[in-house]
Amino acid sequence: MKPFDDLIAEAKAADVTGWGFDWLAGRASEQRPSWGYAQLLVQRLSAVCAALDLDTGGGEVLDEAPRFPPVMCATEAWPPNARKAHERLGPRGVQVVQVAPGTALPFADASFELATSRHPVQPDWSEIHRVLRPDGHYFAQHVGPASAFELIEHFLGPLPRERLMRDPQDEVAAAQAAGLTVTGLRTARCRMLFHDVGAVVWILRKCIWWVPDFSVDKYRAELLALDSQMRQGEPFVAHSTRLSLRRGVKRGQAEAAAIDR
Repeated sequence: MKPFDDLIAEAKAADVTGWGFDWLAGRASEQRPSWGYAQLLVQRLSAVCAALDLDTGGGEVLDEAPRFPPVMCATEAWPPNARKAHERLGPRGVQVVQVAPGTALPFADASFELATSRHPVQPDWSEIHRVLRPDGHYFAQHVGPASAFELIEHFLGPLPRERLMRDPQDEVAAAQAAGLTVTGLRTARCRMLFHDVGAVVWILRKCIWWVPDFSVDKYRAELLALDSQMRQGEPFVAHSTRLSLRRGVKRGQAEAAAIDR
């Protein structure tokens, strides 16, 4: 394993834009939920004529689909990701729109048969309902409660209140309050392994909401502790959580599948 400072320097210099995780290959790994979101997304996109992907990141997940419906749109809030998504998806005919968080979607009522999202920041259920057609569906994978909290709490200490957030039943209630009908709920707890401290620095630079005040200087002692553990052949273990929600829609219904965190 490279020296501590070399691992840190590599991670600080690496690109963290977009929603790809290839840089972690050989450094960290994460199990995936059994339902296989990407494959299910491909199936649903092939069955509609107009679709919208929300919080698309750099468009990496959407770009896995071999073909898109005639009308394919995507939204993203963070400017670097929006630019990357436009570069990746624009040549394939996808309209990528940068949308500020908390603002209305720039689409007319009943524009889409399908709305999708993998790990949305905060689903706006009323807007999702508004842009779906009467027979439309919502299909997504969201983050569940206390995801990766073993790692987060290594830096921030115990977070009992935050562990209660993103409760699956709260998600169901919010969707139903917007007029969506939830027809099924699944959850998954997936093992995450970090093999070197560079992987930890990189993921905390990418997922900035995990440890909002993170910097190598501020948390050097915590990073050194992780580095010492990993050099003894003991990876750091955390767990991500995901929710799979199925919602069938009929102007006040929607089909969803998943929540990630």
